[in-house]
Amino acid sequence: MLAEFDLIRRYFMSPQEAQATDGVALGCGDDATLLVPQAGQQLAVSVDTSVVDVHFPHDAPAYAIGHRALAVALSDLAAMGAKSRWCLMAITLDQRAFKDDTAAEQWLADYASGFHTLCQQHATTLAGGDVTSGALSISVTVMGEVPTGTAITRSGAQVGDVVAVTGALGGGAGGLALWQQGERDLKHPLLQRYLLPQPRLKAGIALRGLATAAMDISDGLLADLAHLREASQVGVALQPDSLPLAEGLAEVLGSEAALTAALSGGDDYELLVTLPPAKVAQAQMQLAELGLSLSIIGRCTEALGVTGVPVEGATGWQHFRGGAQ
Repeated sequence: MLAEFDLIRRYFMSPQEAQATDGVALGCGDDATLLVPQAGQQLAVSVDTSVVDVHFPHDAPAYAIGHRALAVALSDLAAMGAKSRWCLMAITLDQRAFKDDTAAEQWLADYASGFHTLCQQHATTLAGGDVTSGALSISVTVMGEVPTGTAITRSGAQVGDVVAVTGALGGGAGGLALWQQGERDLKHPLLQRYLLPQPRLKAGIALRGLATAAMDISDGLLADLAHLREASQVGVALQPDSLPLAEGLAEVLGSEAALTAALSGGDDYELLVTLPPAKVAQAQMQLAELGLSLSIIGRCTEALGVTGVPVEGATGWQHFRGGAQ
């Protein structure tokens, strides 16, 4: 395998002229990166770590691993209504997983292609990072900008607000189930939802000034709804019949398991939002222009807690507790 700095230069460095136009005063190759935020903007920063056989299968295509590692981090910026600008990527590579240097370099080329392609789709510059040896894991720090005072947080929901989600739910869990059953066609919509999730950055920006609170759905609807409820000090009355299920989910899992996947499966990376009823129509119209639905699934209540959960004991993913609880 290539030495560390040769590997970085070959697969992860952007041309200096490209960096100069993207607010990068000094990019990869020095001890730190120098960035230039725009005036009147607040910097939104988040970090996500993806670990082999915890967040993605060891035999997943390298392109999908690269895409997914960045996508799950960008999803946090989407929830804040931020525009993505830069990212840092630290990757730990297990050299023992490759039969020879040729296989290692092909994996890296495919991984870098998945990562850089998503960067290009969302005007995000890879501005630095780190490469080391060990069990495969990837940590991605993303940085975005949001006009001062307009970021959407988890703590703004009000009693009487509607609760809504973008897109459809359960696809991540359905895709994982398919992968475990041996399905390998990445054109399958459920495998795309699991291995090639799409961060809802444009939707987050469209919801600025409309949504009172938001977060992305990574650990499952109920688990993430609990975080939002706690931050906003509201309860939620769910309308389970209104949950939008991912295409083909019920056919793969069965109707009851599909509902459980939508509630607690995780890995959906849709946006969970609250809005005043008077702003729902405008929000739905603006998201429709992006080709995305916004489904009302409940309402914020004064009584803390959540009602209307149709599956007993479902909460969502929790690290260090072995998964969905």
